[in-house]
Amino acid sequence: MSGVTILGLVGSIIILAALFEMMRRHRLREKYALIWALVALAIVTVAAFPALLINLSEAIGLEVPANLLFFGASMVIMVLTLQHSSELGRLEERTRTLAEEIALLRLEIGQHRDAAGREHSDLHADLRAPQPRDETTR
Repeated sequence: MSGVTILGLVGSIIILAALFEMMRRHRLREKYALIWALVALAIVTVAAFPALLINLSEAIGLEVPANLLFFGASMVIMVLTLQHSSELGRLEERTRTLAEEIALLRLEIGQHRDAAGREHSDLHADLRAPQPRDETTR
């Protein structure tokens, strides 16, 4: 085995181990784990069978197989970036909506407290007001 093959296999094993550990600790959602598992499997495949990369790059017409590898890696990064951007926009919208809902609920709670405070102060005012005396009880 060449050094490149060993390096690729060790790298993919590290990625898979980190992937399973992050999933075990619930730090990585399943949909992302699937993407990273596919990346790790692609690295294992290319590391174990480098002739696949060479034959594929020759079929496409590339002189250097590493160019195909870099192109594939850049495409994976681009797809991940687009997916994260889409999710970020969705989460920003959800955060804004939740902030608006919280503001409306706080306003409603404040109005209820004000109304309850007025009723409470009116009740105490009635209790503290001097009662008219009944002249017949003297």
